[in-house]
Parts: sequence; structure tokens; C-alpha cells
Amino acid sequence: MSKMIFATGNEKKMKEIRMILGDLDYEILSMKEAGITADIVEDGKTFEENAVIKATAISKLTNCLVLADDSGLEVDYMDKMPGIMSARWMGEETSYEIKNQKIIENLEGVPEEQRTARFVCAIAAAFPDGRVVTKRGTIEGIIGYEPRGENGFGYDPIFFLPEYGMTTAELSAEEKNKISHRGRALEMIKEELQAEEA
Repeated sequence: MSKMIFATGNEKKMKEIRMILGDLDYEILSMKEAGITADIVEDGKTFEENAVIKATAISKLTNCLVLADDSGLEVDYMDKMPGIMSARWMGEETSYEIKNQKIIENLEGVPEEQRTARFVCAIAAAFPDGRVVTKRGTIEGIIGYEPRGENGFGYDPIFFLPEYGMTTAELSAEEKNKISHRGRALEMIKEELQAEEA
């Protein structure tokens, strides 16, 4: 069975990835499980550029198929911030509880129709032969008025889906994987990989 490395150390992300890509003919490893420590400078201007930087750097080190994602939250009222800075916004050591509270404060008094936001996920697959494929998934919602839910991570507790009447942190893992930005991007990458195997 071929190895596939997903360039992340985030356990919750790995769980989502394994749920979606688990039936492919690959052993899916995180960087930690593959024994890789690499400090990669993500200095791209877009989600896609950052995902490609990560995937190609690790693929060159390992000569394996490497997937990497770059994802974040775009809040329209905040000029699409935090965007590609989502993990580093307000400092990497700052908890998401504080970041989420800050976004809610920034939108204080802002009416619902102006609270639009989206999660974006770009995934790059870097093949050992040097080819790179990227796919982008998005999910549209609004910024809620208070954090709700325990199931998600990051900005999930304040990302409200009007059609579901709940935040992405209130969805079950199965529901979230079906509709999330990462779920959508992973499904598109999965189709590419299945076409490779065929």
C-alpha cells in the first residue's frame, strides 16, 4: 500500500481527513507519524499558494504523495480578514476563544445581512513526479452573535449556518464532513486520486 502524507500536525484535522479519504488505497500519515519535522514558511498570497508550498516541500523530502491544506475564515465586514492569516491572526499563541470574541466584538451592532462569511479550504496534492493538483472548497455562512457548540475547532463556534440553524461546532462530524469547506475540497481531491488509481 502506498503512503500518503498529509502535511499537518492537527489531530482533529487528521480525523476528518481519514473519515473522508479512508477508503482510498493509501496509508494516510500525518507529518508526525511519518517522522517529518520541517519548518516551512507559508508566504503565499492565497490559500492555494500556501497549500502548494507545503505539499511540494514535503513531497521533495519524502518522495511520497503529499497533501496539504490551507484554510481560513473570510469575514466580509472585516475586508475578508482573517483570511490566509486565520491561524496567525492576533498571534499563534492566542486562543480561538479570544479570536472568536474579537470577531464578535468587531461585528457588534452589524445587521445579519452584513455578517456574511465563509470558510475556505484549498488542498494541494503533490505527486512524486512533480505534478501538483489543487482544489478549493468553500462553505458560506454568517458570523453568529455568540460562540455555540463543542464539536468543532478554531472558528467553528461562531460560524453560523442559517439553513441549519446552528454553528459548524454544533454539527456532528458526519454532517460537518458532508458540507464543510475541507470536506468539499477533500472530496474533489479524492476524485482526482481515484482517477489516478483507475
